[in-house]
Amino acid sequence: MIAVELSFRQLIDAVRQLSPSEKLELNEVIWAEDITIPIEHQNIVNERISEYKANPETLLDWTQVSKKLKS
Repeated sequence: MIAVELSFRQLIDAVRQLSPSEKLELNEVIWAEDITIPIEHQNIVNERISEYKANPETLLDWTQVSKKLKS
């Protein structure tokens, strides 16, 4: 194992120096990590899906919302 101490800013600066193909490879490595979503977060998403299914008319259209925010 290689331990290199970098600040987050230094890490970003190092990544910016990578070639596009190296950045893609890095992205694949990062997202290949096993990411566990906490049960609390899963429950929130499931509740929101259930609420939508029970009342689909409450869903807001993103196009309309974004226009309203821009005005």
